[in-house]
Amino acid sequence: MSRNDASRNDDLIEIEQLLAKYAVTMTKGDTDGVVSVFTPDGTYSAFGEVYPLDRFPQLVAAAPKGLFLTGTALIDLDGESDNDTATGTQPLCFIDHTQQDMRIGYYNDTYVRTDVGWRLRTRAMTFIRRNGEHNSGRPHAISFTGE
Repeated sequence: MSRNDASRNDDLIEIEQLLAKYAVTMTKGDTDGVVSVFTPDGTYSAFGEVYPLDRFPQLVAAAPKGLFLTGTALIDLDGESDNDTATGTQPLCFIDHTQQDMRIGYYNDTYVRTDVGWRLRTRAMTFIRRNGEHNSGRPHAISFTGE
């Protein structure tokens, strides 16, 4: 059964709004808002680590503060047989508020339709370095208290 155009467009708009909520809540330092865009088993990957949802409050607290400026995501609704999963890539330009330094890169995402709408299941950060290299960052750049 193929997805009709109206349903497909509704899915794309819902996912785009989900990603906008991620960027706005990260910019505002709203940890609950960030957590709400993920599935309960959601993960974020960067710095050589995969962080589960229960680590998000510490991860958001440790993240630099500033503007998370994201571009329109390229979303693939994964074909005609599965209307409940999708993948995507979204560009990011982060601007630190203290020195106005920038970090650029992109997120590789997986999305899943849940009872409460589309949610991120995985989000993996890839940084674009000045030398042109694309990588996930220095391992263990984020430390957690009590470890």
